[in-house]
Amino acid sequence: MDISGPSPDLLSRFAAIVGDAHAVTDVDTLAPRLTENRGLYHGHTPMLLKPGSTEEVSQILKLASETRTAVVPQTGNTGLVGGQTPSEDNTQLILSLERMNRIRDVDPVANVLVADGGCILADVQAAADAVGRLFPLSLGSEGSCRIGGNLSTNAGGTAVLAYGNMRQLCLGLEVVLPTGEIWDGLRRLKKDNTGYDLRDLFIGAEGTLGVITGAVLKLFPKPVGHQVAFVGLASPDKALALFERASNLFGPALTGFELMPRIGIDFTTRHIAGVRDPLPSRHDWYVLIDISTTDSAETAQTMVETLLEQGLEAGLVEDAVIASSVAQQKAIWHMRESMSDAQKPEGGSIKHDVSVPISKIPAFMAEAEKAVLAAMPGARVCAFGHLGDGNIHYNISQPVGADKAEFISRWREINAIVHAIVLKAGGSISAEHGIGQLKRDELAQIRPEIEIDLMRRIKHAFDPAGIMNPGKVIRS
Repeated sequence: MDISGPSPDLLSRFAAIVGDAHAVTDVDTLAPRLTENRGLYHGHTPMLLKPGSTEEVSQILKLASETRTAVVPQTGNTGLVGGQTPSEDNTQLILSLERMNRIRDVDPVANVLVADGGCILADVQAAADAVGRLFPLSLGSEGSCRIGGNLSTNAGGTAVLAYGNMRQLCLGLEVVLPTGEIWDGLRRLKKDNTGYDLRDLFIGAEGTLGVITGAVLKLFPKPVGHQVAFVGLASPDKALALFERASNLFGPALTGFELMPRIGIDFTTRHIAGVRDPLPSRHDWYVLIDISTTDSAETAQTMVETLLEQGLEAGLVEDAVIASSVAQQKAIWHMRESMSDAQKPEGGSIKHDVSVPISKIPAFMAEAEKAVLAAMPGARVCAFGHLGDGNIHYNISQPVGADKAEFISRWREINAIVHAIVLKAGGSISAEHGIGQLKRDELAQIRPEIEIDLMRRIKHAFDPAGIMNPGKVIRS
């Protein structure tokens, strides 16, 4: 579909919808919006629009469809696959929901919260906490990412093991379609079998089918007891065996089980201020275990102690520490959450957000490392992530002293090596970051032709003018 850039007169029409103060053209203000966190994609835009209501979003998209003006939704700009970055040809408008940041309603009896799509995740967490409830989605970017983007990417985070990802945390949506039509699906029901589940089409669609302007989110009772342990062990096989024991012992009380390699601990203690290794001696691998109970702090403590005693007796655990305070719990989690950022001072990093069946994680780790080092001797594999849900961030830092640009130029080659092993194991090349631009063409190669065709049919049905985040997820 040929989409031409907007004329000055057309830009004025868009600006009139939101008001001149909320139609941004200043180069310095726009600059941070035109690239994503990894610096892989850079774009241009003639205007950033900041609507203040669902009706203004509707007017923007209606005008965009009538004039075939491309629109790129962007919330916190924390995405990692280029899904929120406009094209380089200066034809695509950016639409931000940052002014639409209202908590519409909180119902602790029904355990639901209704929020604007532009609400910052941390603000939603705080609103739930204020009424004695928990909204469990937790991300390293929670201070800046927004609910609309979390839903559009089906965000996962560190608590998927116990609570699920955003698809499981959402009951209903309000969405503005590319045509400007508004779908009010803000239903608060856990049981509703009345036709197709339209909600699930928009969750994970990365802004290609519409703009999520509101959501009904699930809340949960706040845990009474919480405890974190940090464990040193010899291998991913040992970690998997310990996870199986933890799952059997704790059931839904097991809220986190994170796997980390020694090199990741080295990176974080070297480059992240205030981070220190909680254990006195070095180990090849580590797990972070998080327990939350509705009983008491004493119960959580006893549960962790029981697991570690069993792990020591079974030869799975080499050493461990149980957090002695809330501050220490946060410090251990901070080390895990900083692991990706800690790679930056080490030079270039080729990253993979993959998932494999949990039982196959050790074999995947071994085969992938062998293949990567054969292709790139000296590369430093820093593979870590959510062992409990199968999501591994298989990151590779450049060899010491290597040229960063030359290393990064091999991104696609190394991706192909790792992803081939992932697919052989029955896994996914995108566990929680989405497809965006980065994995769009690869998606078309690995999925059955009928699946890609169905996606195109859905895209065309919702967005006949082709204006909604074009070039992302699938080629139109």
